[in-house]
Amino acid sequence: MAGFPKFWGGAEPTPNTEPQPDPNDPRAPKGRATPSRKEAEAARKQGLRASSRGRTTKEGKKASREAEREARSRQRAGMMVGDERYMPARDRGANRRFVRNFVDARFTIAEYFIFIAIAVLLLGFVQNPAIQSFVSLAFFAVTALIVIDTAILLIQMNIRAKKEFPDKSDRRGLMLYAVMRTLQLRRLRLPPPMVTRGGKPIKRGADGKPIKDA
Repeated sequence: MAGFPKFWGGAEPTPNTEPQPDPNDPRAPKGRATPSRKEAEAARKQGLRASSRGRTTKEGKKASREAEREARSRQRAGMMVGDERYMPARDRGANRRFVRNFVDARFTIAEYFIFIAIAVLLLGFVQNPAIQSFVSLAFFAVTALIVIDTAILLIQMNIRAKKEFPDKSDRRGLMLYAVMRTLQLRRLRLPPPMVTRGGKPIKRGADGKPIKDA
């Protein structure tokens, strides 16, 4: 032991002569086992598969978005030329086509109701009692005209619909469908009008725009 004389049996400690690894030596161990060539190859393949899956997922999403965009474009193009295969379920059928043609062939005041309402709203900010009274009376008068005009249209359409579709089930919902059609501005109606005001058929090109006769 250190501090005791040799004659008491103590021995001097043997110095450690084993060389210590240099931490700056690139060949020194890193505290973990060096992977074998087989393990390294398996890890590389796993990384490649993960990268491939990521690319496949991104490409798949992009392709799906493009397919959906093309489907919507094809559906709109078909609807614009009057192809019922591309129309929503509520617009399909001979009875719905009859209502659209009946409404589109006539001039209706109801389709301009939104513009009338905006004009009344703007004029309501004018702080003039005479103008406000006139606007109120005009609004009620126009509303009454819209109600009368729409009622006449519905009565005439109902008479025609009974002749075209004797079965009552085929006429279910046509009145509401006609009212909703009259409230839309003609150029914004979907499906678009296939007859002119007056009832003449409209020819449409592949882009849905009317074709004028030469």
